[in-house]
Amino acid sequence: MNVTDRKILYDGHYKLTQLLVQDGNDQLKRERFEPGQAVGALVFDSRKQRYLFVRQFRVGPEAEVLEIPAGMLDASDQSPEQAIRREIEEELGYKVNQLLPITECFPSPGNSAEKFYLYYAEVREQSGPGGGVADEHEQIEVVELSREQLATEPWQDAKTLVAVQWERLRQR
Repeated sequence: MNVTDRKILYDGHYKLTQLLVQDGNDQLKRERFEPGQAVGALVFDSRKQRYLFVRQFRVGPEAEVLEIPAGMLDASDQSPEQAIRREIEEELGYKVNQLLPITECFPSPGNSAEKFYLYYAEVREQSGPGGGVADEHEQIEVVELSREQLATEPWQDAKTLVAVQWERLRQR
């Protein structure tokens, strides 16, 4: 299969592109969601011995979701590492002491071009209020969980589930 043409259908907060895909003698039209590149991290406060999560409203499920801190790479970010450090500071109010890459993946490759960079971060001291960025309309509640709570929480967010499972395997 080869992409032979692409046309932007929508260019708003996100982008939607229509691709023409050649499959032998057949030409297929496929829409691709293009949100950009994103980062997220399972954050562990080594002083408190607690994992730090955020609870915020998400438009997909139209509900509040408990998840790892995450966000999109901004134009000012030079790397995914810089982006996740910025997100942790904005959402949790912590500077990162240690950062370990977990994986790079495409969360939904069948219809999305989003590439996701997943990390494990250790923090020790809060340096700011957290809670998100007001002009981005973020209203974030910081939630602390123990190792036991990490294992029993009914996770609904896929990136968080991947990070939590990685941590549980690492602890064995």
